[in-house]
Amino acid sequence: MAATTATAAAAAEVRYGIVGVGMMGREHLHNLAHLAGEVGRAEPPVRVRVTCLADPHPESLRLGLQLAADLGLPAPQIFSGHGELLDSGLCDAVVVSSPNMTHYQILMDIISHPKPHHILVEKPLCTTVQDCQKVVEAAKQRSDILVQVGLEYRYMPPVAKLIDTVKSGTLGQVRMVAIREHRFPFLVKVNNWNRFNCNSGGTLVEKCCHFFDLMRLFAAANPVRVMASGAIDVNHKDEVYDGKVPDIIDNAYVIVEFDNGSRGMLDLCMFAEGSRNEQEISVVGDIGKGEAFVPESIVRVGKRTGGRDGVVTIMAEDERIKYQGLHHGSSYLEHLNFLSAIRLQGASGPSVDITDGLLSVAIGVAGQLSIEKGRFVTIEEVLAG
Repeated sequence: MAATTATAAAAAEVRYGIVGVGMMGREHLHNLAHLAGEVGRAEPPVRVRVTCLADPHPESLRLGLQLAADLGLPAPQIFSGHGELLDSGLCDAVVVSSPNMTHYQILMDIISHPKPHHILVEKPLCTTVQDCQKVVEAAKQRSDILVQVGLEYRYMPPVAKLIDTVKSGTLGQVRMVAIREHRFPFLVKVNNWNRFNCNSGGTLVEKCCHFFDLMRLFAAANPVRVMASGAIDVNHKDEVYDGKVPDIIDNAYVIVEFDNGSRGMLDLCMFAEGSRNEQEISVVGDIGKGEAFVPESIVRVGKRTGGRDGVVTIMAEDERIKYQGLHHGSSYLEHLNFLSAIRLQGASGPSVDITDGLLSVAIGVAGQLSIEKGRFVTIEEVLAG
C-alpha cells in the first residue's frame, strides 16, 4: 500500500507533470483539463493542475503549450528533460507518455527521486520483461508512491460492461476469450520510433498488451504459455529510415493458455480500415456468452439455455466521461481512477498495477519470440530471461 507522504499535502490539490508531450501526452493534457473542471465541483473539491511539461523535442513542447492555452489552462513550465521536471518540485504526480524505449530509465529516475511522485505510465510498462521486473522491484521499495499502468481499454464502456458481466457469474466458468482487433496501421510518431521492434518492444508488446491484459481479467487466471504466428505483409514495407526498413509485424494470431485451463486468442490485423468495429471481444463460459463491440459500444449477452432468441443487446455508456478523446472516454476514466487512488492516501492501490503491466508485456514478448522461433513459448521462460 502507498503511504501518505506524497498524498497528504495533495489531498486538496494534485499537481501533474507530463513527460512526453506527443500525441498521447496531449491526450492526457486534454483529459486533465476536463478532469480539473469536474473534480473542482466535487465534494470535497480537489484542485487538479498541470504545472509542467517535459520533452526533448521542441515541436512537441510547442504543441503542448499551444494546447494548454487553447484549453484555457495557465501556461505550464516546460523542460527539455524529465530530470529537470522532477527536480523542480512543481508536481505531485507524473504522467509518463514518452516513447516506449524511454520508459525504463524515466521510471527508475522517478522511483529513485528523493521527492515522491505518483506515476501513471503509458503502456507498455517497459519494452522488455527484464526492465519491467527491475521497475517492479524498485517500486516495492517506495511505499510512498503509487504506480498505475495505462492499460485503459479496461475502462471502455462496452469492455467494462462485459467485465462486470463476467465477474457477476452470468456466463459461468470462462473457458474461451477471443479478441479481434482489425484497424488502421500504426500512426506516425516523432522520429518514427514506433517503426522498429527495438524501440517499441514489437507489435505484440506495443499494441497488444492491452488485449493480453483483458484476457487475464476475463479468464481470472495467469498465462502459462503462448503460441503465435505473424508477419509484416502489407504495411511499412516501402518505408526506409536511416537506411533501415521497419520490422514491426502488421498481423498475427496469438493463442494464450492460462493456468486454470482457459484459453485466449488474439486476431490482429493492422491493414483492415474497412471494418465496422475496431475491437470485437467474445467471452464464452460454460453457461453463456458475452460480446463487446468498439466503437459501436454494444454488448451482447446470451445463455446456452436461451439460444439465439435469448441474446440481449445492451448499449454501453458511462455518464462520468467528460471527454471522449482518442480512446472512447477510457483515458478520462483512467485519470478518474488514478486521482481516486491518490486521494485515498494509500487506503487502496491503483486499479491497474505494475504486476498487471509486467504480465501484459510478458505475454507480448512470448508471442514475439514464438513467431521468431516457431514454437510454444512459456511465460516461465520469458520471466527467467
